[in-house]
Amino acid sequence: MKNSASPWRDWPLDREIVLGRVIDAPRSLVYSAWTDPEQIQMWFGPEGMAIETKEIDLNPGGVWRFDMVAAGGIRYSNRMVFLRMEAPSLIEVEHGSDQENDPNRFRMLVTFDEQSDGKTVLTLRQMHPSTERREWAIGFGAVEYGGQTLQKLALHVAKVRGK
Repeated sequence: MKNSASPWRDWPLDREIVLGRVIDAPRSLVYSAWTDPEQIQMWFGPEGMAIETKEIDLNPGGVWRFDMVAAGGIRYSNRMVFLRMEAPSLIEVEHGSDQENDPNRFRMLVTFDEQSDGKTVLTLRQMHPSTERREWAIGFGAVEYGGQTLQKLALHVAKVRGK
């Protein structure tokens, strides 16, 4: 990290969830899938969830407000505030429910590292506000659902590439 005051440097590991995936595409394409308002709505979220966007501004200081809608109509409100974007290497957001000052919101750092073979190593780190909230998120399915989301991203990028 360039910023030595980054909260990532000293964050307790017992509050963190880390997901990773190698995606068969250059990092510029993978980064674009995260930063293009049309694309992110096509793949974001776990299997079986539809995205209904209320507001989307994928720029530093911008907000993406959306509902994830499950089968049967169950809605999960979401708000991401984009804190930092350094193309094509990282995106940092706060992610929580679509309410002001959500005490359960977490910080998310997504990094994009290109391998020598042109594939991208995507690492997604979540910093939760407490160990208990991290445990709740894991119990809810954050790791499984996050894996599904990254799988959908990989499939989306392959489709964009025509593979």
